[in-house]
Amino acid sequence: MAASDPRHDTSRTRGPARTAASSAPSASTASVDPTHGADTDAAPLTPDALAALAHPVRSRLVAHLRESGPATATELAATLDTNSGATSYHLRRLESVGLVRDTGEGKGRRRVWSAPARSLWWQQDDLDDDSESALAWLGRDLVRHFAEQYDHWLEQSGGWPEPWQDACGVDDASVLVTPESLQQMRSELREVVQRYRRVGQGNPRARRVAVYDFAYPVDLDRPPVDATT
Repeated sequence: MAASDPRHDTSRTRGPARTAASSAPSASTASVDPTHGADTDAAPLTPDALAALAHPVRSRLVAHLRESGPATATELAATLDTNSGATSYHLRRLESVGLVRDTGEGKGRRRVWSAPARSLWWQQDDLDDDSESALAWLGRDLVRHFAEQYDHWLEQSGGWPEPWQDACGVDDASVLVTPESLQQMRSELREVVQRYRRVGQGNPRARRVAVYDFAYPVDLDRPPVDATT
């Protein structure tokens, strides 16, 4: 379940703010809806920032900085297997829209970068038509990333202790809900994730775990007549 990247909502009606967040190296981390309990590390996502984020290298850069902390362009290039010059360019592009910042801790031309916000949110009505395509790309990028990362876990899981193998996994369920009750359910799930976000801090047995939340209609052949149905 929850928390890593932007969701795409094609509704043009006004609704609660959406969030894009990245506990796993993906477009974005653990998302907390600022309309339901406020994540103090959340920042608004503008159309310009969204356009900049919808890029395979930039989305990974932002996610990695959020998850692993400040790093130089050289370190990021080595981790993400990209060219250091291109990485520097993408970091400057992200800096121009406020998604990353120079910490000022580097020396000379060695700049140290960080992601100032742990999660991002947007109001659907604040975005333009081009943003719809960017949101769709980010959503699909998250799905691809989850599939790759979970497949990698399945390959490596045999080398982990049994308690970890038992604790990790994928659950699925279906619920019969209205849009409002679905929003409430997901808000409650995010609150649970938030409570556990740092529960293992200082414990040598603790490891970082990615938690995703995908919610989508099953009856795709029966779309509601309007957004209030």
